[in-house]
Amino acid sequence: MITRRLFLGAAPLAVLSGCSTIGSSTDTPSGPALKPTRKAMPAAYGAVLDEPYPIPAVADGIVPERYWRQRVTNPYPNEAPGTLIVDPNAFHLHLIESRDSAMRYGIGVGRQGFSWSGDAVVQYRRKWPRWKAPDDMVARNPELTPYSVANGGMDPGPNNPLGARALYLFQNGKDTLYRIHGNPEANSIGKAVSSGCIRMLNQDVIDLHARVRDGAKVIVRSSVMPATMA
Repeated sequence: MITRRLFLGAAPLAVLSGCSTIGSSTDTPSGPALKPTRKAMPAAYGAVLDEPYPIPAVADGIVPERYWRQRVTNPYPNEAPGTLIVDPNAFHLHLIESRDSAMRYGIGVGRQGFSWSGDAVVQYRRKWPRWKAPDDMVARNPELTPYSVANGGMDPGPNNPLGARALYLFQNGKDTLYRIHGNPEANSIGKAVSSGCIRMLNQDVIDLHARVRDGAKVIVRSSVMPATMA
């Protein structure tokens, strides 16, 4: 059984292993102090029951409104439609639709924001992906051996760290080991938590997965978050 202790014990390897851990809802936010919203969540964040595994509704009062999925005026009008732009400082991901509009999603990022920046591509996408613990993480936490690459990883499902969808990021033809993926921990959105990946609400990553195409350009903006956090 995977426990929070196992993942937090592996956190120092996250920079080397890319998407190797899940977040913890108890970690300290690194963004501006925001009071949880009291508005009811939009219908788009209701329970999803037509997937292989049911996805529960996002509870009211957990995710601030600024991180709700919405169509906005395109803040990056010089980028081509279909481009994904990750801003780890604002905890936003934009999908460029046209010169005038973009879809904006709230995200959670790694404790150090994001350990690289620049251009990448969505090499491929997966629905309900398997998660495979990197070898260095297994060496640190032998209890994760059942989920190692050699053993085929963890089955898809509601407790899988990659959630309902994953977009696999490559840079210069090589796997960065970073993913844009779903997660069940709604209170990790708008925060920097244990791992280095870009995590989204499962409802949002399903929506993004349907809009993005393989080969899409991804721009990761530089993070200004401190290397360590209190």
